[in-house]
Amino acid sequence: MRRCAVAVAVAATCLLLTAGCSASGGVGAGSGDSAATTLDVSAAASLKKTFTAIADEFEEQHDGVTVRLSFDGSSTLANQIRQGAPADVFASADEKNMDKLGDLAIAPEVFATNTLVIVTAPGNPRGIRSFADLNKPDVTTVVCQSAQPCGAATETVERNTGITVDAASEEQSVSAVLTKVTTGQADAGVVYVTDARGAGDKVATVTDPAFAAVVNSYPIATLTGAGDVELGTRFVELVLGVDGQRILRDDGFGAP
Repeated sequence: MRRCAVAVAVAATCLLLTAGCSASGGVGAGSGDSAATTLDVSAAASLKKTFTAIADEFEEQHDGVTVRLSFDGSSTLANQIRQGAPADVFASADEKNMDKLGDLAIAPEVFATNTLVIVTAPGNPRGIRSFADLNKPDVTTVVCQSAQPCGAATETVERNTGITVDAASEEQSVSAVLTKVTTGQADAGVVYVTDARGAGDKVATVTDPAFAAVVNSYPIATLTGAGDVELGTRFVELVLGVDGQRILRDDGFGAP
């Protein structure tokens, strides 16, 4: 009876630990289990919706892996990584900020493209029809900081058109610009097509022919300081593969 009680206790312990038991009645790790692992992914703010979906897909495909996402302006993230912030994978909204990492980035590859658009309050109450209209005296406009890809793209449009936007503020990320518009703190903002699409009926959009000439290419790379370079490479492969590209395309990103 004593041996039976011990066997029952061991079996109960096995169930609680969700691990397999050895033939001798001891507790052991099941052959199909994975050690818990965290993959740190730093990504441009404009990728929040798509990379959240891609991270969910990755976790489903890799038992025991948690993808920890960090979103911000690409310039901000690149500077943080150079200063030692934990990151296994970096996805930038432009190649310039990826280049800042130099040899820290392993063979970056472009995975998507994006272009600019103007967003306004629903119904476009200020009657904005073009890039030039952002300087109308009754319009409060916000843009991204020039160090950020969305800001650099806006500056390129300014150079191409000869129109300098008199912005009320320059934000650290494209999501911050969008928030200023959707909360009524600004009449208009320059964001990516994907951000406007994600905002749905919270904004109205205005295009300008000048935007078509300014295309941002998004590169992604595993980093040399990654805790698990192989796992980081698998995440990059998912982004570049059929499933990742479908998620990006559905959200309005252009092909690489």
